[in-house]
Amino acid sequence: MCRQISANTPSLNLALGNVCQAFLHHKRHLEELCKVHQKKRTLVCCVDEQLVCEICGQSEEHRNHTYRPVQEVVEEHKGVLRSEIDHLKENMELMQQADFEGDLLALKMNYDAADLENRIKAGFKDIHQLLDDEEKAMFNELKLEKKEKLESLKIKNEMISEEIQMLTNTIKDLEKELNSGDIRIIQKFKDTLVRAQCKPEDPEMAPGDLIDIAKYVGNFNHNVWQKIRRSISYTPVVLDPNTANFHLTLSVDPTSVWNPNKSEVINEQSNNNIERFADCPCVLGYVGYSTGKHTWDVDVEENTSWMVGVAVESVQRKGTNGLPSGIWCIGHDGEVLSVTDPLESRVPLHGFAKPTVVRVNLDLSAGRLSFSDLLGETVYHTFTHNFTEKVFPFFYTKCHFPLTILPKSFNKEI
Repeated sequence: MCRQISANTPSLNLALGNVCQAFLHHKRHLEELCKVHQKKRTLVCCVDEQLVCEICGQSEEHRNHTYRPVQEVVEEHKGVLRSEIDHLKENMELMQQADFEGDLLALKMNYDAADLENRIKAGFKDIHQLLDDEEKAMFNELKLEKKEKLESLKIKNEMISEEIQMLTNTIKDLEKELNSGDIRIIQKFKDTLVRAQCKPEDPEMAPGDLIDIAKYVGNFNHNVWQKIRRSISYTPVVLDPNTANFHLTLSVDPTSVWNPNKSEVINEQSNNNIERFADCPCVLGYVGYSTGKHTWDVDVEENTSWMVGVAVESVQRKGTNGLPSGIWCIGHDGEVLSVTDPLESRVPLHGFAKPTVVRVNLDLSAGRLSFSDLLGETVYHTFTHNFTEKVFPFFYTKCHFPLTILPKSFNKEI
């Protein structure tokens, strides 16, 4: 129509557009008409849910049916659709909020990961420092041994020098005797012969005169590790932050836990972690046990409301009212020392002073769990139970003073 060439977007064909609009308008008009009677369909059959004209409404097919005006049904349908649209918008807002919280959680995870990387680097830096210190100590030891051995060799060299000087003097004296005349040689022969037959002591190397090479390079890696191992301590139990209730605070190690008793807004998405205790202010140890004997000591001296013991792996972590089932523990609240297991309520223990340190002894082979003081002289209570699933160290606190797992030294085990 315009006689122009277009490389990309053609010009609008207004004539064709008008024809299309006219066709759509005519099509909508045809859709409104009854195909049988060519009358406008103004009613909706409530039985068949069909659009009908007034003539169809009086036919035998729709005898005794009820009808509603099209406009009334349309408004009702629009209301339903608007309600569904609002519901979809609400879901979209929730998803956007969840996406936002997910972004926040991702940021927190990135921060935690970065913080964790820094801790790992610091840990390896400490290990490198231990190795550097051990290297310096070994070089100092070698330097001292070398100095001592050289001093010893110097003394022996001086003694050899003195012996050589004595032999030199003896040889000179004997050579003079040879030129002293025949009579003198005969007269002093025996004495001269004794002096000539005097043998100096041969210098001998005593044991330990040489550098002790095997001490430094024999089993080098093992010996260095054993020395470093004696200088460090470890905790037999570390806490699992992923199981800790949000009201609790853990140390960086993590070997201590306390309850600041502060009201904080909880991130529901993070709280949905299936490992975390949602209601009970407790935390589990990171490693669970199925066999063997295990012991750990907990400093409870300043804490006034605590429980320590073990929990089965399947312990309930959500929707609990009070202490969850599946826990065997000893605890102190106020002035009362008591024990708790899944089959009984809390049982008071009388006749004991408040502990400062509680030693937990777990013997899974014998099916025995006992609580005592640090030296094992006072046993507060012993449970006997055949544990059929993995158990984890359990810690509970409502106090702002920490529960701390005490370290042990490798030196006692070597």
